[in-house]
Amino acid sequence: MIFDRVGTGPSQRHRQSAQIAGEAYLEAGLLFPEPVIVNAFDEFRGDAVLGQSLPQLRTQDTRIRDLEDAMQVAGDDRQKRVAFQRLFEAVIVRWVNGEIAPQGVESWQDFSARVNRGLDSIFAESSKGANVAIFTSGGPIGVVVQRALHLSAQDTLQIMWMSRNSSYCEFLFSRDRFTLSSFNSHPHLEEDSLLTYR
Repeated sequence: MIFDRVGTGPSQRHRQSAQIAGEAYLEAGLLFPEPVIVNAFDEFRGDAVLGQSLPQLRTQDTRIRDLEDAMQVAGDDRQKRVAFQRLFEAVIVRWVNGEIAPQGVESWQDFSARVNRGLDSIFAESSKGANVAIFTSGGPIGVVVQRALHLSAQDTLQIMWMSRNSSYCEFLFSRDRFTLSSFNSHPHLEEDSLLTYR
């Protein structure tokens, strides 16, 4: 597929992914547009949500306390990663539901609105038949899938947790239509060890 425009979120991993794809295009003798940073496609600040909310949640919520304790006593790295993901998901659910509002961190509603504004700008600036690539993270991808499939916030979280690193999604868009064509595709990753979620 030849792209008419390429955008990236502002994170280093977004920009590096676009750079790697661009180098592969150039090696194949194909054009790859200069990527443009689109701040709207930055990830939500999950680390800040967790770090600011955990001390208070630990005192108020026995499930959160049990999950953090399980992480602390996990034996090996794999068990620690699994335990951390369970804790992280439990805290993020509370943030998405509006039960916690860490200071200086945008709400889930504001995050979703930001991503959708970025998507609207892509629509407005793209001509008919244009192919646009955006390099971003699981959170923005989840919000875009939410828009295409009219999902609830909780269903959107499940999509986010399932996004594999380096996978891609395809969407079709026109003036009055926005649909999901494929999700979480990864035929370019030939080894199972490359299929990671975090």
